[in-house]
Amino acid sequence: MSERLDVQGVSVQVDGTGPTVVMLHGWPDTAAVWDGTVAALRDGCRCVRFTLPGFDVDAPPRSVSVAQASALIAAVVDAVSPQQPVTLLLHDWGCMFGGAYAAAHPERVRRAVVTDIGDAGSRAHTQGLTRRQQAMIVGYQVPLALAWVLGRWLPGPATAITRRMARALRCPVPPERIGWQLNYPYAMQWLRALGGLRGMARLDKVFGADIPVQFCYGRRKPFMFHSEQWLARLQATPGCAVRGFDTGHWVMLDAPAEFHQAVRDWLDDERQG
Repeated sequence: MSERLDVQGVSVQVDGTGPTVVMLHGWPDTAAVWDGTVAALRDGCRCVRFTLPGFDVDAPPRSVSVAQASALIAAVVDAVSPQQPVTLLLHDWGCMFGGAYAAAHPERVRRAVVTDIGDAGSRAHTQGLTRRQQAMIVGYQVPLALAWVLGRWLPGPATAITRRMARALRCPVPPERIGWQLNYPYAMQWLRALGGLRGMARLDKVFGADIPVQFCYGRRKPFMFHSEQWLARLQATPGCAVRGFDTGHWVMLDAPAEFHQAVRDWLDDERQG
């Protein structure tokens, strides 16, 4: 079963039958990053995905604040599952926006699969990074934030900067699908654009005992977006799980069979429990 909905001017794709799973992508992806995941899960889950505002280069540039993104997610969840709480399947900035939504509406989230972004920003995480790793994070995020500012006046050079950075990060998105307008989350983080990160809850404050979580992450990266304390805490929390994969940041693309099996197994175990 497939259907397409319009929610606040955003096209929402719904596929499959079963418990509802809402999928949120990150930078510089679109809803297409979940195509393989939908194919793997749709026989047992009702898979819901959409492209975050501003991430479709064919549409006019559009940036949303944390509150606006959370309100959009709320509207999508209410449209696709008005009576029952949903499972969130999150990656990258989708983890952050999904975490903000879950913090504001915990009763609407049954559980979550959080992919490659953990307790980023916590003291345990920042203290675990070397100076070189901290410099690497600043070295790609700040240029992206500045490219977003530049793009409003010089979109060509700003897009060139963005694509160059995406290539350096080995992003699996075709260059023609990447533009400066995708960078507003980094401008929010570093330049306090659109109200900054006000309302963005740290994931270790949202997911765990009250909202069970499976945390999936790639091991082959120059730095992590989680701490060892985060892993230990989840492993000690009933209903939660941790899975590491021999991949980079895009776990669902680098090891699709293993990732999808891990997600299915955890969702099945949680349903039976």
